[in-house]
Amino acid sequence: MSKPKCREVLERLEHYVPGKPVEEVRAKYGLSKIIKMASNENPWGPSPRALEAARMELEKVAMYPEGTCAELRRALAARLGVTEEMVTVSNGGDNVLMMIAQAFVEPGDRVVMGTPTFPVYRTACLLMGGEPVEVPLKDFTHDLKAMAEAAACGAKMVIICNPNNPTGTIVEHRELKAFLNMLPQDVLVVLDEVYGDFVDSEDFPDGVELIGQGKPVLSVRSFSKLYGLAGLRVGYGIGAPELIQALNKVREPFPVNRVAQAAALGALQDQEFKERVLSETRRGRAELASALRQMGLRCLDSHTNFLFVDLGRDSEEIFQSLLARGIVIRPGKVWKTPTWCRITIGQPEENRELVRALSEILAG
Repeated sequence: MSKPKCREVLERLEHYVPGKPVEEVRAKYGLSKIIKMASNENPWGPSPRALEAARMELEKVAMYPEGTCAELRRALAARLGVTEEMVTVSNGGDNVLMMIAQAFVEPGDRVVMGTPTFPVYRTACLLMGGEPVEVPLKDFTHDLKAMAEAAACGAKMVIICNPNNPTGTIVEHRELKAFLNMLPQDVLVVLDEVYGDFVDSEDFPDGVELIGQGKPVLSVRSFSKLYGLAGLRVGYGIGAPELIQALNKVREPFPVNRVAQAAALGALQDQEFKERVLSETRRGRAELASALRQMGLRCLDSHTNFLFVDLGRDSEEIFQSLLARGIVIRPGKVWKTPTWCRITIGQPEENRELVRALSEILAG
């Protein structure tokens, strides 16, 4: 008896493994306190203004949301100095990335990306029948020269995660501009700038500025990290009007719910909270990196809200030992870096608890 067959491309996909959910850890180990440092969420949570806006919007959830996210797009456009036609909002940054693949990747198209990086790029490319061209990082940073050479061989698109996830490194403005000048004009460059809010380097390039200069660039950003709205799923894309128009043709009718739109608007208005989170994150990043290095561990310089750390042994084993103590990190096997792990910057006491636990485990 014949059975329905799924698409053959699914055999090439690797299932995305997110950070271990708090609920799962609590149920398995019977712990009341869990410190999650695995998914680069904001440990201070959302802005009070975002929470209040979300609560007020709950009374209206019987009605469909405003499909185009018009008010949020206007607010983002004003903040970014672009027109509304240059912004699209959808269900998280990863959904925007999927929209880009749906709109631009044809079967057989070559899509250049670094490795290790965010695995959704490869998945989105394969789902549309494209061929991912993975270029190894150089010194844990995108090798733009090698990526340009790969793109010159008939690539349709290049994806650059800047800052890169999981390494936390950046490509600088001068390097990126030179890279763009090397590419054929018909190659679309996607800048995943989801972690860009945390960068304080003057050499960090701004995707919006490059778009304003007429470069074939799409920028992807999110409310999940700095703004603490990961559970509500709000991401957005910025680009030339004709590129955004293409994305909107494949966009779902109501991808962002009413509560999420209201919370995102509230978060944008709370500049004081945003600055406090940035300050605390940068302070915590420096202190945690210092403590880990004092333990003899290699810790990359990070421009994000996380650290990429070489534990010197199988990070999966360390991950399991920390889980039993109620601390969740991200082991490196998902990026094929088995001794490395990614650790989200937590609140000060959370960082200290991680260091204490990790010291005991590594000494045991």
